[in-house]
Amino acid sequence: MLEEMLTYLSTHTGNIAEQIGTHLGISLVSLLAAALIGLPCGYLASRSVKWENVVSIPFEILRVVPSLALLILLIPLMGTGVWPAVTALTVLAIPPILLNTIAGFRSVPDFMVESASGIGMTEQEILKQVRIPSAMPMILAGLRTGLVEVIASATLAAKIGAGGLGEIIFTGLGLNRTDLLLIGGGLVAILSLLCGLVFDRISRRILRYKYI
Repeated sequence: MLEEMLTYLSTHTGNIAEQIGTHLGISLVSLLAAALIGLPCGYLASRSVKWENVVSIPFEILRVVPSLALLILLIPLMGTGVWPAVTALTVLAIPPILLNTIAGFRSVPDFMVESASGIGMTEQEILKQVRIPSAMPMILAGLRTGLVEVIASATLAAKIGAGGLGEIIFTGLGLNRTDLLLIGGGLVAILSLLCGLVFDRISRRILRYKYI
């Protein structure tokens, strides 16, 4: 088994590198799109229960739908390829970002906001200098959760022709080759771990005041 895995890795290095790049690209684009939607919606929802219901409930409902089912449902609307995969993964990544953003902004102590207002800070200044820094740990935790979920679920993108490391896994399933399943699954796990470590380093720099 080990010999077969090493042989495959040595003879398909170029293809594997391309698949890793595709997998990572799809994941990062999906996370960015989810952040662009989830962060502002989370902030708005944190200011109003009405907005929270309007914004969070639809994504909570969509989150119940399995990733593969969502991909298949998008085929009649968007066809196959990268963009349906990115759309499905974006929907998957929004809930943790959205909910953590809501929780983060709501965890800001009232006395901090009142003190900032008392010294004459405008609402914009309070947002930038008080609310966002205080909410940032929770926001970053949501982004990290979204990243890990997206990288793991991006393996399904290969099912609709979007490429990525899922190609190795589905080839292994089709040919009943355990070595390919182990290689594909192992590479996804390593990629997820490395991205998590990089994200943690970035988070530590953003929150460096906590480690002084």
